[in-house]
Amino acid sequence: MSTTTFDADVVYGIACEVFAAMVDGEDGGLHPWPGPRPVHAEPLAAWVDLHGPWAGRASLVTDASTARDLARALLGLAPGDDVSPDDLVDAFGEIANVVGGNVKALLPETGTLGLPQVGPAAPVPDAATVVHELRLAWRGRPLEVEISTSGSGTTAPGTSKEARP
Repeated sequence: MSTTTFDADVVYGIACEVFAAMVDGEDGGLHPWPGPRPVHAEPLAAWVDLHGPWAGRASLVTDASTARDLARALLGLAPGDDVSPDDLVDAFGEIANVVGGNVKALLPETGTLGLPQVGPAAPVPDAATVVHELRLAWRGRPLEVEISTSGSGTTAPGTSKEARP
């Protein structure tokens, strides 16, 4: 087994690359959140589960209005265009899917990625432990990226709870 590690800086780098490639079309769309943990008026989460020797979850949480703007950006819609509920789920879920897939690629042993899920809050898996919790800002609005382990697999190398990149 190889000893691949990932830390908060690596997860932050993944998120920045995903947003640059999929959402913003250029670097610089994500930044560390400058203040205390944000409180979302209408939280919406997108997550994907990782299955295998290391089992866990990659999730994104933001306000529903920010998730709609993310969907607009991903789908190439104008700022005022309507986003259908299906498009919101597909687009926000796909962002979580790509972040999760990149995290999965860092693990020393192969596994599988579950289907993306979107809902008001990501249910916490049994015995979940937060590995990395990044508080970020996308276009000045709060967005959290969280990587957690379900406890049913081995501990990911380089794990430590982080509040910021």
